Amino acid sequence: MKFIYQLFISLYPLVAKLISARNEKAKLWIDGRKNIFDKLAAAFANNSGKIVWMHCASLGEFEQGRPIIEELKANNPSVKILLTFFSPSGFEVRKNYPLAEWVFYLPIDSASNATRFYDIVRPSLVIFVKYEFWYYYLQQAKLRKIPLVLASGIFRPNQAFFKWYGDFNRQMLHYFSHFFVQNEASVSLLESIGINQNVTLSGDTRFDRVIAISEQFTSIPSIESFIGDSKRVIVAGSTWLEDDEILYHYTVTHPHVKFIIAPHDIQQSRIEECMSLYKNAVTYSHWLIADRLPLTEISSSTNGSLLTENILIIDNIGMLSNLYNYATICFVGGAFGEDGVHNVLEAAVYGKPVIFGPEYNKYFEAIELIDTNGAISVENTLELEKVFNHLFTDQKDYDLACNKAKKYVFDHSGATSVITRYIYEKRLLTY
Repeated sequence: MKFIYQLFISLYPLVAKLISARNEKAKLWIDGRKNIFDKLAAAFANNSGKIVWMHCASLGEFEQGRPIIEELKANNPSVKILLTFFSPSGFEVRKNYPLAEWVFYLPIDSASNATRFYDIVRPSLVIFVKYEFWYYYLQQAKLRKIPLVLASGIFRPNQAFFKWYGDFNRQMLHYFSHFFVQNEASVSLLESIGINQNVTLSGDTRFDRVIAISEQFTSIPSIESFIGDSKRVIVAGSTWLEDDEILYHYTVTHPHVKFIIAPHDIQQSRIEECMSLYKNAVTYSHWLIADRLPLTEISSSTNGSLLTENILIIDNIGMLSNLYNYATICFVGGAFGEDGVHNVLEAAVYGKPVIFGPEYNKYFEAIELIDTNGAISVENTLELEKVFNHLFTDQKDYDLACNKAKKYVFDHSGATSVITRYIYEKRLLTY
C-alpha cells in the first residue's frame, strides 16, 4: 500500500498539469503550488511566536475547522494561524480569511516536502480536519513530537484503515495524538484496530458553525423584494444538473411558488445550464440591477418579464447559508448524484423542513435528520411533488418537521468547546 500511495502522490501533480490547460481547477491547483517553498520561507522568515497549523481538504472542511480557529484566537490573541488547503475550491474562497495570518496550498505530500515544510513553519500544534490523511506530514509531526489532532473525524467500515490490507493506512492513525470524532460508529471502528486511549466522541463542529451563522443572519433586501408577499418559497441549495432535472417539473406546474436555486458550481457554463433548463428564471446579478430600477423602467424595457419570473438563479458564492432562512421548504442538492447530499445542517438550523434525494447514506447527519422527522428523502420527481404539496398544505406535519430539524441541530452543538478545552487542559499551545 505504501508503494501505491507513493505512486499516487507522484502521478497526481503530473495528471493535474496535463489537464490544466482545459480544467480551471487543475490549473489553480498547479499554479497555486508554484514556488510554494520560496513563498513559505518568505512568509515565516521573521516569525516568532506559537503557530497553530490547520489543514483542510476544501471549503466544507474549513467550515468545520473555522469554529476552532475562532475560539483559539478569541482566547489566545498571540497565537498565529496557518491555514492550508488541498483543493482550489477551499483556497480560492478563503485565501483572505482574516483570522489566519497565512493561507497557503499544501505542497504535495512527500518525505522531502514534509521535512522542508516543518523546518520552515515550526508549528506548535497541528490540526487536520475530518478525513485528510497525508502520510509524510503526519509522520513528521510524530517524529518532531508536535501534538497532532484530528478534528470532527468520521470513519466508515469500507475505509482501508479497517481492511486486512490496511497496515500502511493504520500506521497513519498512530501518528495522531488525539482523535475527536463525530459519532459512536467511529469510536467503535477505531477501537476495533486497537485505538481507544486517545479518542473522544466530540460531535461535529459544523453544528456550532451553522448555529453561529444563523445567529448572525442579516436580511437581504434584494431577496426579499424577489419573494414579495409569496407564502411559498423553495430554496434549493448546492444543486447539480441531476437535482435541477428533478425540480424542473415542479417549477413549471407551480408558477405561484417562488424558487431560489443556488447551484453548487457557479462557473458560467453551469449558470447557463440552469438558465436553459429553468425557462422562467433570472440570475441574481441581473435581478440585483433590475431591482434598483423604478417599475416603469422595468416594464418599458426588455426586462419587463422580471415582474413575473418566479425562479432566481444565484450566481455568486457566500449567500446560501442566509438564503435558507427565507425558505418555506429547503431542498439540498447532491443526493441525486453519486457523491451524495451536501450540507443539510445549513438548512436545518433555521427550523425548515429539509428535502433531498436518495444518495445520503454516507452522511450520518442526513440519516439522523430523517430519523427525527426533520428531513425527507425522495426518489424521483413524483415523490418530490407529493412531499412539497403535503408540507405546503398540512400545517401540523409542516410545523413538526420545522421543530424537529432545528432541535436536532441545537441538540448536537458543543463539539468546538470539547476540542478547545482539551487543547487548553493538555497545554498543547505551550509546546
